[in-house]
Amino acid sequence: MARTRTTQKRSVASLLELKVVAIGNSRGVRLPKKLLERHAIRDAVVLEEREDGLLLHSKKDRRLSWEETFKDMAGEREDWRDLDVTLADGLEHEPW
Repeated sequence: MARTRTTQKRSVASLLELKVVAIGNSRGVRLPKKLLERHAIRDAVVLEEREDGLLLHSKKDRRLSWEETFKDMAGEREDWRDLDVTLADGLEHEPW
């Protein structure tokens, strides 16, 4: 019986050094066309300042932040009463 090989697409972080250039009275960076296309960036980007650096993303990127995710989950009013049963099932001690 032949085995089929499955491949998983891995997220690969890449570094790209960009020059800061004069743009009128301001300064900015130019983003490569392929990068803009890959991330669906058309006429504007959102710049998010974070503790560990800057994050650029498309305006259409609607992934929730951790804070938004928490608020969304809290609004669902889910029933977590069976969580203790799940935690006590002993599976965390099973060698995988």
